[in-house]
Amino acid sequence: MKISATIITLNEELNVARAIESLRCADEIVVVDSGSTDRTVEVAEKLGARVVESAWPGYANQKNHAAAQASYDWILSLDADESLSEALEAEIWRLKKTGPQYDAYTMPRLAQYLGRWIRHSGWYPDRKIRLYDRRKATWVGKFVHETVHVKGKVGHLESNLLHFTCDSLSEHLRTMDRYTTLAAQQLLETGEPVTFARILLSPPWTFFQTYVLNLGFLDGLEGLAIAHMAALYNFVKYAKARFMSTGILGGRNV
Repeated sequence: MKISATIITLNEELNVARAIESLRCADEIVVVDSGSTDRTVEVAEKLGARVVESAWPGYANQKNHAAAQASYDWILSLDADESLSEALEAEIWRLKKTGPQYDAYTMPRLAQYLGRWIRHSGWYPDRKIRLYDRRKATWVGKFVHETVHVKGKVGHLESNLLHFTCDSLSEHLRTMDRYTTLAAQQLLETGEPVTFARILLSPPWTFFQTYVLNLGFLDGLEGLAIAHMAALYNFVKYAKARFMSTGILGGRNV
């Protein structure tokens, strides 16, 4: 079982080294970069990755393009702000020795937010398919929240994929602005109705679900921040979609 690890990047010099250095179980590492202006490409190449330049076609398309550049059919796909835990790396080594019994594998993703590992708030275990046979699976999703669609059997790994999210609330707000625009575009694409009632009621329900039902209060002050940010995300997403659909702001970025 040979594995090609793939990472898509844009200005990820602060993260890409950690991701690459965690991939000792991979037989090659392919980085697909979409025009970084920092040292991302230099760092990746210095650590032994093969870098491919490609214009940005969207998340799912870029990840499929990365898989197409790989030398081997088994793909281990990481985002630049992720890395394998030592336990997950060992689990993949064992899988390579015994051979795969499934066409793709999920793994739990453990996120670090504002310096704290988040084990509640609806953030964990957050299982993702990241190891898959490209002959049986492909990335789907036009705008945001891309996922792997598998035509076959899916197995499960038990060790954590580590996700290093925002180090500050300011960083979270900047990221939220980008993703809420994509999410709003997706709402319009699917024709999902965006009513005033939804804009009004979704944020408080999201806060209650995140902080109370999903035990976010056990994540301390960081859990409180996550709940507030989740509520704000939903408000901004639906509000942007409403503004876009009515044409109030015309072609300007909302």
